Amino acid sequence: MKKRLKIFNWLRIVLISILLVFVCRFPASAQTPQSYTELEFSAPPTIKIPKYERYELKNGIIVYLMEDHQLPLVGGSIMIHTGSRLEPLQKVGLAEITGTVMRSGGTQQHPADELNRILEQRAAVVETGIGTTSGTANFSALSEDLDTVFNLFAEVIRYPAFAPDKLELAKTQQKGAIARRNDDPGDIASREFQKLIYGETSPYARTVEYATLDNISREDVIDFYKTQISPDKTILGITGDFEPTEMKALIEKAFGDWQTPATNSAQSLPSASQKYQGGVFFVDLPQLTQSTILLGHLGGEFKNPDYPHLSVLNGMLNGFGGRLFNDLRSRQGLAYSVYGYWDPRFDYPGIFIAGGQTRSQATVPFIESLLAEIERVRTTPIAETELAFAKDSILNSFVFNFENPSQTLSRLMRYEYFGYPKDFIFQYQKGVQATTIEDVRRVAQKYLQRDRIVTLVVGNAQEIQPPLTNLGAEVKTVDISIPQPKQT
Repeated sequence: MKKRLKIFNWLRIVLISILLVFVCRFPASAQTPQSYTELEFSAPPTIKIPKYERYELKNGIIVYLMEDHQLPLVGGSIMIHTGSRLEPLQKVGLAEITGTVMRSGGTQQHPADELNRILEQRAAVVETGIGTTSGTANFSALSEDLDTVFNLFAEVIRYPAFAPDKLELAKTQQKGAIARRNDDPGDIASREFQKLIYGETSPYARTVEYATLDNISREDVIDFYKTQISPDKTILGITGDFEPTEMKALIEKAFGDWQTPATNSAQSLPSASQKYQGGVFFVDLPQLTQSTILLGHLGGEFKNPDYPHLSVLNGMLNGFGGRLFNDLRSRQGLAYSVYGYWDPRFDYPGIFIAGGQTRSQATVPFIESLLAEIERVRTTPIAETELAFAKDSILNSFVFNFENPSQTLSRLMRYEYFGYPKDFIFQYQKGVQATTIEDVRRVAQKYLQRDRIVTLVVGNAQEIQPPLTNLGAEVKTVDISIPQPKQT
């Protein structure tokens, strides 16, 4: 016991000594709590765009090169003018399957397993995919492996094998995703809301079904590839640790003789319009104890001159200092999460969308309060403090758009792809800086249209009290059942 007391006393002396040293190191002023309003911050660092070169191959491929010698790595990406919005309605999923099997199916020179082994041995990556508005391919490799990996990257793009077994595997994986698509209420809400806005057959909202997958053959995949993937539709960007002259020679050797098919023709892009002009829609999931809510209407594009002002409006509504958080969550306690923002697209109308999650019994009060807050921002001028908060939030985070050269290069490629000026992001910055209270009031009144708002609730009908009919509109049930494949 005495031995333990000695050890305890010794430890106490040591701890007191450490505490005294720690306290004595700091002046008394440092111990005085300060308000966050007294904190001073230095100005954000000046943004410097890395040097880059843009040129064009004789076959139409646009090339961007941006050196970065900090690490012995090279990465590249390709954007191709295609997308799932160009696939036939009866074969939804064709574009995604094509983009997957371009890589997973190997090349005509290297079967899939061999291709995977070569890349794994070098810790390299080659990936491909086709989304709604574009096709993409990218690679990353150590500088010492650039020749090997880049040539494989070119093979994947130019000479895919579309191996039948890998095609069937991709279709099986898609069928698995279909079977699981109603597992998450948030996924259901997002998917069905898109359909309510754009329409269930719109290329911006339609979904893959068992039947559409069954309609896709290997010949369809090859035909889609041949009509959609060509040099005249391609933008290539490379960043990293390379020597420009050698990189240009490598690009010329890999892609210079790639020719555009004589039968290639331009395709018109599908337009987008709003299907329902208002209305309340409901997905009943009796197992839920809370509701997921989305409401909104068709929005616009990034190139809208008012986009900087709408972005400030977004900042005023959202975040820990925003109106929606302060009112619906903090003051009323109605929401687990709440948001509302203008969400544009590059070359077709996006959506103004608001929503959140709340307990079942608070569903109707949540919707009413959210709509009331949207109306308030339309009719009540914002305060100078709100404007400053929203603008500072955007401008102070602007530097994060330039964290690394590959991020900057990707944006330059994206602007070229969609026909935007290369300094679009700086035009946006200036627009945010110039935004006034009157600008925010004007865009809120012009673009937030109460009579066009579509409301979707995913929840438990028995638990939602008061019922959704209290919102003053007919409640339409949304059928989310999954059409089963035909028996063969």
